[in-house]
Amino acid sequence: MKAIVDCNNFYCSCERLFKPHLDKKPVVVLSNNDGCIVSRSDEAKRLGVEMAGPYFMAKPLIEKHDVAVFSSNYNLYGDLSWRVMETLRMIIGKQNVEVYSVDEAFLDLSIFPNKDLPLIAKEIRTTVEEWTGIKVSVGAAPTKVLSKLANRIAKKNKQLTDCIAVLDTEEKISEALHKTPVSDIWGVGGQYAKKLKEVWGIYDAWQLRNVTEEFAHTHLGGVVGIRLVRELKGIASKEMEDELINKKMIATTRMFGNPVGDIESIKEAVATYTSRAAEKLRRQHSAAKVVNVFVVAKNENHNVDFRGATHGEQITLPTATSFTNELIKPAVALVDKLYKHGTLYKKAGVMLSGIVPDMSIQGNLFLSATKNCERKLMDMIDNINFSQRDDVLKFAASGTTRDWKMRQELRSLRHTTRWDELYEVS
Repeated sequence: MKAIVDCNNFYCSCERLFKPHLDKKPVVVLSNNDGCIVSRSDEAKRLGVEMAGPYFMAKPLIEKHDVAVFSSNYNLYGDLSWRVMETLRMIIGKQNVEVYSVDEAFLDLSIFPNKDLPLIAKEIRTTVEEWTGIKVSVGAAPTKVLSKLANRIAKKNKQLTDCIAVLDTEEKISEALHKTPVSDIWGVGGQYAKKLKEVWGIYDAWQLRNVTEEFAHTHLGGVVGIRLVRELKGIASKEMEDELINKKMIATTRMFGNPVGDIESIKEAVATYTSRAAEKLRRQHSAAKVVNVFVVAKNENHNVDFRGATHGEQITLPTATSFTNELIKPAVALVDKLYKHGTLYKKAGVMLSGIVPDMSIQGNLFLSATKNCERKLMDMIDNINFSQRDDVLKFAASGTTRDWKMRQELRSLRHTTRWDELYEVS
């Protein structure tokens, strides 16, 4: 049996944790630059606040009902996510936990008898809430796809289900499949769902479960479709996966606080993003050989494409490196190729690829010993920045004023990751 633990309205739950007066009150959290709504409490959903909708459009409704609004506080969310995952690892063992996203984790419950699963699921939910303060829903079933379906049932009517749903019999699975629209199945995208309904008359999960594997292979993406149908039948095809420790590509991208038109500000932003990506690179003891930089123009004609045009360039370095200074130089040089005078830009990003273990890089006999030991300098910078926070040490190319930084006008305090922002108990 598999299970998935899903944090309820995770970002909103994180904000409420240190603001108990907001319990049972409507809360929303905004995306980068306070642009769109990315998390809503149940109370906000009932008011009609739309998910992913622009904040400025929802503002009249939000102000009318006194909805609490917060900018994204990724430091807080990341730390609380880690606490939830560590709690799960302590409950059932590290080898039985697969972190799927910042607020979801799959669990392998095959170590427990099926008759004990409702009690085990309740114990997991209660322990996570007591230890971290974050409320979660638990869905358990024979496969990952069915466990996602069970979790949907658990969250749909929290008072009735107590945030727990266990599909441990054929009768329960059949009932759940009949009640689940095909568009709500994990792995079925919007276009696939539309085609299944309009072309083949498949409206729910039970109907999809009963298609042939030939049909799934032809119309649902080949092997992926076959696995989906098998999972709906209770045949496990998506096994537990080990956490990806070393990434094959590292990216840092951000929206600007306001559209940027001067090349120096864009270079500062790219240098800052490169520094952050290089830090991530060193954290996994790797080096990168390919540097890719992109910028996104602000499109004045929103009727054509509100996303704006994306332009990118990349360069392959002679030798893979993890040194910030050696990555900033080519990254900033790429900005000169991308920048067009008179154009406003709303976003930029840096991606590092061609990643190899840093221990595989040979030292250069023709360089001085100090040049070959720059890793020690990088480690020192990383340690100081980690302990002091907020990039106390940074390269001059990153700038000092950083007027292009994204807006976070409504961000709450980072209670768990900053000494000067610790929660005060009176």
